[in-house]
Amino acid sequence: MLLNLTIRNYALIRELEIAPSRQLNVVTGETGAGKSIMLGAIGLLLGNRADAKALWDENEKCSVEGVFDVSEYRMKSLFEKLDLDYEDQTVIRREISPTGKSRAFINDTPVTLDVMRTIGDRLLHIHSQHETLDLANKGFQLSLIDSFAGNEKLLDAYTEVWRDYLAAKASLEALTSEAEALRQEHDFIKFQWEELTKADLQEGEMQALEAEQQVQDHAEEIKLNLANAYVILENAEVSVRSALGSVRAQLNAIATFSPVYEKLLERFESTRIELEDIANEIQKEEERIEFDPERAQETRDRLSTIYQLLKKHRVATVAQLLELQQQLEQRYRKSSNLEGELAQSQAAVTKLKKQVDECGAKLSAARQKTFTPLSKQMAGLLKELGMPDATVKIDHHLMEATNTGVDSIELLFSANKGIGPKPLAQVASGGEFSRFMFAIQYILADKTSLPTLILDEIDTGVSGEIALQLGRMMTQMAEKHQLIAITHLPQIAAKGEAHFFVYKDNSSAKTISHIKQLTQKERIEEIAKMISGAKPSAKAVENAKELMQL
Repeated sequence: MLLNLTIRNYALIRELEIAPSRQLNVVTGETGAGKSIMLGAIGLLLGNRADAKALWDENEKCSVEGVFDVSEYRMKSLFEKLDLDYEDQTVIRREISPTGKSRAFINDTPVTLDVMRTIGDRLLHIHSQHETLDLANKGFQLSLIDSFAGNEKLLDAYTEVWRDYLAAKASLEALTSEAEALRQEHDFIKFQWEELTKADLQEGEMQALEAEQQVQDHAEEIKLNLANAYVILENAEVSVRSALGSVRAQLNAIATFSPVYEKLLERFESTRIELEDIANEIQKEEERIEFDPERAQETRDRLSTIYQLLKKHRVATVAQLLELQQQLEQRYRKSSNLEGELAQSQAAVTKLKKQVDECGAKLSAARQKTFTPLSKQMAGLLKELGMPDATVKIDHHLMEATNTGVDSIELLFSANKGIGPKPLAQVASGGEFSRFMFAIQYILADKTSLPTLILDEIDTGVSGEIALQLGRMMTQMAEKHQLIAITHLPQIAAKGEAHFFVYKDNSSAKTISHIKQLTQKERIEEIAKMISGAKPSAKAVENAKELMQL
């Protein structure tokens, strides 16, 4: 329920703050005083469109903030789903900057307008005479039936199996589509996979073969250069090796004279030994190198095969070819086992469809049990609200299963004797529609946790005893649910636990709307004015007191 509402810099409202009662609140005031403006501001908390033109002072931001007690609404899981911090006292805030930029917050967390609407719709509901709400919508009518019947568990069970059924059906459709494609590609996939398998590719193979081919293609040149290098190092008349021996002798002769010379000798020895190793390696490599025409051709052929496969499959490495080979094998195996997978998937869909039908039948039976009692209760309430000849009927037929079940529901209504009931949108006038909707809200008040209900002049076209009855029913509803009723009727204004008065202040250069909670004395005076005008008579005052005592 709404604990506190603050509006700043919106339309004619400079600043407004109210703390509504937990039960019935009435809001009165002259036409144009700002009651509808207040509703427009509250609508911002429901995610309605924001407009910078609505700012009272166009140089300052507008803010609307509502503090709600949500402890009885079982909304914690919804908050978690929307990744919001849950608080029993939740704060919803909407801001509009002078540039028209709008921001929304829930418990100080920035949210999108869609998230704000999702939460706001669970907390606040505004109903006016000229708003049909969702009453003509069959989905809303079906939810009414479920609320009246207490079908929450049955509906949850149906929804769960329906989701599973849709998922299984989607999986079957995807598998069927994939199977068709795989059937068409089966032979081609098999050919490509077998071709790569036959190639027996090894990761790193291409680089090794390319290096080997380089050596084979230049074997004669390599052998000659290695031989010449070895001769220079070992076999010439004055070889590098003998020259190194001479250098070693010279350094050895002076090594004892200084640590510097000793160090030079050590470094030289290391280099000489390394050169001897290099000479030995050169000799071995020279002896190993032999041009092998047969092996050279094998290498060229193998590389040609690899290059062709790379080009064919538009990849750059053997590793990518091996990965493709694995993928092709998986697709080939899958295409070979299609019938089994399809049969399993189809069996799962069939099983879940049966469960959908069974849950749908249980839900439908529970719904149908409510048709007669709900119709009678609605007709009885409408009679109390001044429609003695009202008839209500629930048109029902079974249909293919959907997310809401297997029932097609439509509320039929007639306000006049001798005229058969028809769909609400075709026969209900504004006043009748409002009273019909109020009767529904009245019934639901005993069945579920309603959000804060704001009734905007729902009493239009009602007077006398019917107005008194409407006020009594609002009082009864408000025992369990918070109501805020904007009214012009003294009979309803007198029923409020809290009475708020909206008025204009024209004392400054710019008109400002204010709201204040009336004291008992002020209430009597205001209700008397509603009865007889701006200057109420003593009798009007007595009537006001009497209305408040009823």
